[in-house]
Amino acid sequence: MAREFATCVEYGLSLSKRIYYGKEMTPAATAAMTRSVSEKSSDVAESYFPTAVMAYAVVSEPELVENPDVPSYQPYVHGRCEPPALIPLHMHGVVTMEIDCCFDHANVCFSGAWRVHCIKGNSKCDVRIAVPMGEQGSLLGVEVDVPGRSCHSQLIEAEDANYKEKVSKGGNGRLMRGSVYTFKIPQVEGGATVSIKVIWSQKLLYHEGQFSLNVPFSFPAFVNPVGKKISKREKILLNVSSGVGKEILCKSTSHALKELRREVGKMGFLYDAEVLTWSSADFSFSYNVYSKDLFGGVLLQSPLLRDIDDRQMFCFYLFPGNNQSMKAFRKEVIFIIDISGSMKGGPFESAKNGLLSSLQKLNPEDSFNIIAFKMDTYLFSSVMEQATEEAIIEATRWLNDKLTADGGTNILGPLKQAIKLLAETTNSIPVIFLITDGAVEDERDICNFVKGYLPSGGSISLRISTFGIGTYCNHHFLRMLAQIGRGHFDTAYDADSVDFRMQKLFTTASSIILADITVDALEHLDSLEQLLPFCIPDLSRGSPLIVSGRYSGNFPDPVKISGTLADMRKFTIDLKAQKTKDLPFDRVVGRRQIDLLTANAWLSGSKELEQKVAKMSIQTGFPSEYTLMVLHQTLQDEKAPETILIQDVFNKINPLKKMDLQKTIMLGNLCVGFGNLTATAENIPPGTEETKSSEATEMLFKAASNCCGRVVDRCCCMCFIQTCSYMNNQCAIVLSQICAALACVECINCCIELCECG
Repeated sequence: MAREFATCVEYGLSLSKRIYYGKEMTPAATAAMTRSVSEKSSDVAESYFPTAVMAYAVVSEPELVENPDVPSYQPYVHGRCEPPALIPLHMHGVVTMEIDCCFDHANVCFSGAWRVHCIKGNSKCDVRIAVPMGEQGSLLGVEVDVPGRSCHSQLIEAEDANYKEKVSKGGNGRLMRGSVYTFKIPQVEGGATVSIKVIWSQKLLYHEGQFSLNVPFSFPAFVNPVGKKISKREKILLNVSSGVGKEILCKSTSHALKELRREVGKMGFLYDAEVLTWSSADFSFSYNVYSKDLFGGVLLQSPLLRDIDDRQMFCFYLFPGNNQSMKAFRKEVIFIIDISGSMKGGPFESAKNGLLSSLQKLNPEDSFNIIAFKMDTYLFSSVMEQATEEAIIEATRWLNDKLTADGGTNILGPLKQAIKLLAETTNSIPVIFLITDGAVEDERDICNFVKGYLPSGGSISLRISTFGIGTYCNHHFLRMLAQIGRGHFDTAYDADSVDFRMQKLFTTASSIILADITVDALEHLDSLEQLLPFCIPDLSRGSPLIVSGRYSGNFPDPVKISGTLADMRKFTIDLKAQKTKDLPFDRVVGRRQIDLLTANAWLSGSKELEQKVAKMSIQTGFPSEYTLMVLHQTLQDEKAPETILIQDVFNKINPLKKMDLQKTIMLGNLCVGFGNLTATAENIPPGTEETKSSEATEMLFKAASNCCGRVVDRCCCMCFIQTCSYMNNQCAIVLSQICAALACVECINCCIELCECG
């Protein structure tokens, strides 16, 4: 899908060259627009993939491409663009972002306006909107205003009978690479201005006491409007709250921020500037919540207005601090890497590079092993090897020379083998690091097996971290397996990000400084439910620990937290419990709770838990597997329906009233599903869940297989030119010879007819 999207944008930019802006009013050429034909298709995808909120005109009829203000003579173009070309629209006016950061979470509200500058007046086209989100982004709400109507989003339960028929036909929304969501607004008139407001949440990165925020805010040059007098203004309002009452130390920023206010644990900033061109860099900001030693706290809050659960909420957190004297545990690590047929090529090479880079991060006193699996398993060594330079070189040689990706997928076998190898581990933490791109039928059996093997308490037991590649693997199975094993889970949706994300996950999972954490207060509550995660993970240098839940009764104060240090000494810290009203609990823990509860619902098969997740999703605004997003359209002369409001998306439920389905746009599900057993069995590589790239050559050959006439009907002149540019020399020679032969035959026929007439 990403490659198809990028190809359609490339065609759209070619079509936009037809637009006449008047004398000395031509858009500036960009590196992307002057790309050489020899560049790889992956480079094409990167060049045209959205790196900020964008709007595109969806063009099926090339003849509609024209300046709505300055009509000009354009040569008529026969046929249609299939799939439609995407012409990036010009941005106008003011672009604003409001960002609220708290703990490891950021909430982003983006507003902007785009003009349909490329469609002739009195003609209409669809407008596709692309919303790239940052780390672990979740789309929360959308508002769109076009002349004559407005649209606003709402989450509904997937089982809503009124929408089953529309859902079965599929929504017009698409999730690309797991972090970019696109959807269409139908029939917008040429020359109209489209105003868009989108809200999403994303996670802050954490490293050695420093939080880092990165928001997609890099606009390509071709969205700058043509004309010297068009005003362009950028405005960014940033609110930062440590959430823990600790001082904030600012480290770096990408844009010139002005400090507005400063309190203990809170700061406000503003960036407001008139610009010549829209921002070409993502917005980034980093800060420290300084503390030399490990610290934490317990936050209590009453249920929100119209909450689905009337019990009190709690959230306890631990931050590792900057005390380097707290050593990490010695590790015995086994990497279990999928080498089935679907991993062949890019996925396997990227996973292998990530594995080898992770090996380099082991200390000499650590030990490791590698198990590769398809239907059979392949063991690097029969015993655990010390992480010496020689052993790592030998492992590199083994991965490069001895393994080839082919065959099926069997996860339980290598997992049992790894558990057996780590059974005798003492004075260190045994860690299994599972890497796969597929789904298997016995996933629930695997979870139950591991749950039965691991002890409920006592000495330090096995830790399991999981890493998924693509969307064919069952992310909820991998998350549940990591939760049972007190480990961590992450995923990469494309091969290019596998190496980086694998190393990041391994750093977090292997830098444990406090293990077997217990909370004494949880044993003295009248009622405790929804402790998430239900197995409290270890505290790592690479990530703060946040655990939340619901309770009845009086929460003890202080709260005693206990754990085991790397030297096997017991560690205890008393945390103060305090009530808070201004902390957005639902935003801080909402995505985390929905993900963990979905994994629990998948494992148990509980319909009741699925309904609970759906209601929580609607209440907090975070999408889930059991909810769908719809856009309600309202004409300007109609009264707006009493449904969800963007500003209320976090704090109240708005039950869906009966709406006119003709005025409802189905965006569909915003999640990745529960894996694909069929694709795994057929060894389909990750990434091919995206529609094949609809290059002009493919369209031409497909049409030619039916009849020559359909080539003309389905391919425009520009597409034909593009097709010729993709042909190799042999194809070009054959085509030219065929054309020359046909021309000669036609010339001979013409001569014969002339002679007969004479």
